[in-house]
Amino acid sequence: MSFLIQRLGHQGDGIAEGPVFAPLTVPGDIVTGVLNGTRLSEVRIETPSDDRVKPPCRHFKACGGCQLQHASDAFVADWKVSVVRAALDAHGLSAPWLPIATSPAQARRRATLSARRTKKAAMAGFHGRASDVIVEVPDCQLLHPDMMRALPLAEDLAQQTATRKGGLSVAVCLSAGGLDVQVSGGKDLDGPLRIILAQIAEAHDLARIAWADEIIATRRTPSQKFGAASVTPPPGAFLQATAQGEAALLADVMQITEGAGRIVDLFAGCGTFALPLCATARVHAAEGDAAMTEAMQAGWRKAEGLKQLSVEARDLFRRPLLPDEMAKFDAAVIDPPRAGAEAQVAELITAGVPRIAYVSCNPVTFARDAAALVAGGYRISQLRVVDQFRWSSHVELVAGFERISTKA
Repeated sequence: MSFLIQRLGHQGDGIAEGPVFAPLTVPGDIVTGVLNGTRLSEVRIETPSDDRVKPPCRHFKACGGCQLQHASDAFVADWKVSVVRAALDAHGLSAPWLPIATSPAQARRRATLSARRTKKAAMAGFHGRASDVIVEVPDCQLLHPDMMRALPLAEDLAQQTATRKGGLSVAVCLSAGGLDVQVSGGKDLDGPLRIILAQIAEAHDLARIAWADEIIATRRTPSQKFGAASVTPPPGAFLQATAQGEAALLADVMQITEGAGRIVDLFAGCGTFALPLCATARVHAAEGDAAMTEAMQAGWRKAEGLKQLSVEARDLFRRPLLPDEMAKFDAAVIDPPRAGAEAQVAELITAGVPRIAYVSCNPVTFARDAAALVAGGYRISQLRVVDQFRWSSHVELVAGFERISTKA
């Protein structure tokens, strides 16, 4: 029996009537395979869609790091926009759309690799599709070329520090000083292990290496540039996935808040937006992780020519900023985790902050919060999808909101 793929699901699988889910297919494909419940395995493409292309990476079929290399760039761009559009449609919302901003291939500057010991040595890479098996990716087309040095590093770490039964999670980020590495899993940290890790950092010319949250060795400052400021984030701190994606988000945030003299940055991280905004505005940055706010403020102190920055370590889910605390601000920036910011958005509405730049990594929770803002007297002034997780089903966006009335 053959199936016509009609659409893609949110995880990137093709969906035929039924529904029947078929991995690695695109709308327009006619496929056959073995049907197990609602899922098709051993998929065979009988008639390819016009949107099907040859995957640029030879690891694609086995590796789970990418989901959409088999679809054309134009199709993926349209699909990601349609995911956001559908989320807004569910709430009866519309928006002025700006062109999608897509990061190029080989641009990922942070990634988490999996590594484990083998009988003869070690292996490192990404997990296979829907599997715990590690797939080695020596010709990965996703990672920045400078990130490829992390693969032999992760193998070395696994061989020397992993237990026989457990694997390692090796989070790696490009920094001004080189690779910034955080390792979790593996043996208990003791004196001999510290020496091994310091030797690995030297051998692989790392900027910094941390075991869980403890910094073991810093050979060069693993700084990140945010506007005029250089920030040294704590190990494992959140950073945007590509330089191009960060630049696209920042450009729209600055446009949305242009002319504001006082700005509040909510879920501010290490200052991705707050510090560049300090070039023209006084900024108050709130973030739940105290180590991130300390790193942000330290970077601001060393920079020249910036306006005032105040920081606050605060759990904005349990203790959102209240209207009286936000009354003095001309604009707000909000970049919450995937859960969105329902409680904080409610306080923004009551405060009546004139303009809001909302950065989101989850179209569904964004649409929920956007509906609350619109009901509370705002309009969506612009919206751009930002695809910095190229070839994945992950969708990010940045939107502007303007206050047009008092709450009904």
